[in-house]
Amino acid sequence: MVVRIGIIGAGVMGADHAKIFAEDLAGTELRLIVDADPARARSLADRCGAEAGTDPGALIARPDIDAVLIASPDFTHAPLTLACLKAGKAVLCEKPLSPLSVECLQVMQAEEAGGVQRVQLGFMRRFDQSYQEMRAALCDGLIGRAVMMHNFHRNVENPAAGFTADMAITNSAPHEFDVARFVLGADYVAVTAFSPHLASGKVGPVVMVLETDQGQVVTIEVNNNAAYGYDVRGELVGETGAVSLSAPLHSRIDCGLQQVTTYAADWRPRFAEAYRRQNRAFIDFVRSGVFPADGASAWDGYAASVIAEAGVRSLKEGRRVVVEMIAQPEFYRKRTD
Repeated sequence: MVVRIGIIGAGVMGADHAKIFAEDLAGTELRLIVDADPARARSLADRCGAEAGTDPGALIARPDIDAVLIASPDFTHAPLTLACLKAGKAVLCEKPLSPLSVECLQVMQAEEAGGVQRVQLGFMRRFDQSYQEMRAALCDGLIGRAVMMHNFHRNVENPAAGFTADMAITNSAPHEFDVARFVLGADYVAVTAFSPHLASGKVGPVVMVLETDQGQVVTIEVNNNAAYGYDVRGELVGETGAVSLSAPLHSRIDCGLQQVTTYAADWRPRFAEAYRRQNRAFIDFVRSGVFPADGASAWDGYAASVIAEAGVRSLKEGRRVVVEMIAQPEFYRKRTD
């Protein structure tokens, strides 16, 4: 079965996904790319051998498109996902499912009403080899019971005008929120957030301490103005051992009495293979109807949004905030029970 793909959004993420579908995944056909900017849609479509357009609704309605990749602005994710569900289309939606947990609930309710899972969230770190090995070390009992997980996520800078510490929590931190849940097999019960100030006046790091329902502590640092490079690290601490992430490095330079390794400018080199694995799992999902074992569902998107909302509240109010989630619907337990 050739899976015919439509992409909504021709920006950085849409272009990266288009390249994967067009060049790296056999058995897929990239049919249509739409974007609010017709020239950008046309440029990307021409590079990938696809049609171009500007109307997401028309893309979703086309009978010759089997599945949809949503890479448009965050506020459009939930409405577009709902439209895909109404049309009976499988959808891979970039994170977040919505910045608002109430909209995530609407998506979950619509998906459950249809009786079939169709929504996969773009939490690609679940498919990254280093996180997979970290989770396996815990599941195999190599480090004993998990006690703590430390994470930090640093970007060179955030050029977006009006970027705030709140946005670091709602837009950047969800990857850490989700992958820690994935590795630990736990949910959060409380969060406390802090943000030191930078002398430059730019948004400083946001540091969060999260408590899980299994009595563990998770620390997360998100620094969108680290200046030196893109850098993601993590450590899982167990009662009898620990496991740390190793970033894939292709070379190291020894010269001038120094040993030098370089940092990438953004996330794409670090997680390129994770994106390919994620998209391959999505295509298998479209073909088989079986949700990926390691995939993130609409429920996981809801969880990330609830946690982000609690983190923003903690930062604003300067106190520990309890994370209040609905009970996980049985519909989303089927793939793991």
